[in-house]
Amino acid sequence: MDICLTPCEARVIGCLIEKQRTTPEHYPLSLNALTNACNQKSSRDPVLALDEATVQDTVDALMKKHFVIEKSGFGSRVTKYQHRFCNSEFGDLQFSGQELAIVCVLLLRGPQSPGELRTRTERLCKFGDSREVESTLDQLMQRDDGPFVTKLPREPGKRESRFAHLFGSETAIHETAVPANSVSAGPGTDSERMEQLEQMIRQLRDEMATLKARLDRISPEHDPGSMQ
Repeated sequence: MDICLTPCEARVIGCLIEKQRTTPEHYPLSLNALTNACNQKSSRDPVLALDEATVQDTVDALMKKHFVIEKSGFGSRVTKYQHRFCNSEFGDLQFSGQELAIVCVLLLRGPQSPGELRTRTERLCKFGDSREVESTLDQLMQRDDGPFVTKLPREPGKRESRFAHLFGSETAIHETAVPANSVSAGPGTDSERMEQLEQMIRQLRDEMATLKARLDRISPEHDPGSMQ
């Protein structure tokens, strides 16, 4: 199954999945609540500053793809939205609770290690240890209707490799990040600017690896004999 989300679409879908699981009493979400969820400063990477018009445009695009629907209560004057991206009667894409938790957190926070995923999925599901996380990642990489996750090259000096979702490129999302995250925005020490530059380099490396994995998945293997 080849699903390609824009970075803003991935953030919206991730937020809807998260809020459905963690605050079901407030789900579906109004446009205002969804915008706040997208711009949340915790459990998000990068932190964004999307306005309601941008989120509305993103929701409209997802509705055309049949990944989001309006779902307002009887007599409600506020339009609310819920996802039908997965685990619904409207589509074939179904995840286990652990698979869904990993997909959700990858959509919200980008590439992460099994250890990070175990910690950051605690509100969504429980993993016994990092090996259980790795087993679930393997399932997401090997599913017949996937793969949905790819393993990125291990960074020098890091003990664990990181994993990224395959629902679209993360490249453009940094263009909408809060200006404070920019190297050129505001004062900062040399060490802070160097750390920001290193983070940008890591992000670019992750993006290239994710794109390569997608190309490898959709391109037929090259047969040298076919050129003769």
